[in-house]
Amino acid sequence: MRIVIIGGGQAGGWAAKTLRDEGFSGEICVVAEEAWDFYERPPLSKASLLEPDAALPRLFSEEVQQNLNLRWYRPQRAEVIDRVAKTVRLSNGESLAYDQLLIATGGRARLPGASWANHPQVYTLRHWQDAQRLKQRLAQSQRLAIIGGGWIGLEIAASARKCGVAVTLFEQQPALCMRSVSRDVSAHLALMHRQQGVDIRTGCGGLELGDDNGRPVIQCDGKRETFDAVVVGIGVDLNLELARNAGLNIAQGIVVDAQGRTSDPAIFAAGDVAQHHHYGLCIQSWAFAQNQAVATAKAMLDPQAAGYDEAPWLWSDQYQYNIQILGIPSRGSETIVRDNALYFSLDDNGRLTQLVAFNDARTVKLAKRWMAAGRDLSDVPLADPTFSLMSLR
Repeated sequence: MRIVIIGGGQAGGWAAKTLRDEGFSGEICVVAEEAWDFYERPPLSKASLLEPDAALPRLFSEEVQQNLNLRWYRPQRAEVIDRVAKTVRLSNGESLAYDQLLIATGGRARLPGASWANHPQVYTLRHWQDAQRLKQRLAQSQRLAIIGGGWIGLEIAASARKCGVAVTLFEQQPALCMRSVSRDVSAHLALMHRQQGVDIRTGCGGLELGDDNGRPVIQCDGKRETFDAVVVGIGVDLNLELARNAGLNIAQGIVVDAQGRTSDPAIFAAGDVAQHHHYGLCIQSWAFAQNQAVATAKAMLDPQAAGYDEAPWLWSDQYQYNIQILGIPSRGSETIVRDNALYFSLDDNGRLTQLVAFNDARTVKLAKRWMAAGRDLSDVPLADPTFSLMSLR
């Protein structure tokens, strides 16, 4: 039996390892656009930029990687899936047959337009090579512009400030990270970065890119400013073309069930491109890429496997803060603030829809249990710093 995995990222890596851990001895083929072994992306905006001798943040040790006994096709692109013949056509013209197929193609960094893609001092951060290029540029820069006030933009801002680079951050929305957190959390993030010297501009209209002797110029609301470099962090475009052209069911992402199975029973999807079967969203987080891929790989071998059923959870390291985000905010949720460190969002029934925690991993672990149990917290004095949250275990 042959399983083909399209994608050499975190989801593809954990799927391959899980297949072996679960006893699969057949052939595993991995089609990857990059030349590297599986590696993690979160360090790219942090340690990979800050540490002088930062190495590739490998997912597994070299020994573990070797023992997976994979057949690599890299750097190659999967171009066509023929569901009738059960083959994948590669960019070198080769055709690869499969018994089961896993699509873990991830996403690519989004840019505002072609002029941005063509400017030599405009950077994105998605791959190992991106981190190497940006790290070299930061060492020669005094002024950096960041386009996008989401998590990746804020992490790069924190790393650049640690390098002593002046940072101006432009965000089109009226608040930072507003698609993923409440307005209270957005305000706290803005204050945190301004205290570190970041110049934050929210509510920017259409940004324009110009050039001043090779240096990028950003025009916002009629004001032109010249920078040494620009980093664009405005999200990703999911690599859904392969699945769409194969006729798989696509909504926000590839529609899958709890076991990662697509509308074709021989094809599964994992990671960024797999739409969360309960929330109907594509969740770009380290935890989802790993845990949903693990559950999917188990289901590929055992149709009775439990499947994936976790609330969205992601984390971000900025300055001295570890920020953890559990769940997603729902419209009209009430936000309860405790010590400017914990932000609870409750629905009309008092159930927790989201917790954002600054340097408090312990409460996040507790909150996962509350969410799983659907616990009513409406009468709990969450805002009272003298009330012990541990008493709710």
